[in-house]
Amino acid sequence: MECFQVFEAGEGIERAILRGLSARGGLRGRCANGGHPALLVVSPRAAARGTRLPRQCRTVLLPGGMGGVPPRAASAVSYGASPRDSLTISSREEGALWAALQRELVTVEGQVVERQEFSLPLAPGEEELPLLACAGALLLLGIPPEELGQALS
Repeated sequence: MECFQVFEAGEGIERAILRGLSARGGLRGRCANGGHPALLVVSPRAAARGTRLPRQCRTVLLPGGMGGVPPRAASAVSYGASPRDSLTISSREEGALWAALQRELVTVEGQVVERQEFSLPLAPGEEELPLLACAGALLLLGIPPEELGQALS
């Protein structure tokens, strides 16, 4: 039984999620039941490589336009540059990426996060999509949008 599982190809997403969670005292509450992760996070490179994924989870966070067969999930949240994605890039400025939550989402604990924009710290040379994946995972794990910048810095 796991709260979340990350499928990645060296992007550092799981490490960033764990660092962000530890800054807030770790995970709280029930996360999974039935032996499946409450949250499955798929990185851009893992999706591009066609990484084999578990058959099911409660919520899946995946790159928009991901090919193949996604896991069976009660909820799917996409991230990427397309306006059709749930979590998108709104704009960029020096040292920051503005992300837009295009539709409300429900965290693994059942809290609703409303549509909004928020700033994320973007280090020089850092890739944008893995940063969006980290932000999306932290949102789904209960980190409020206004605390994401601090959790990811």
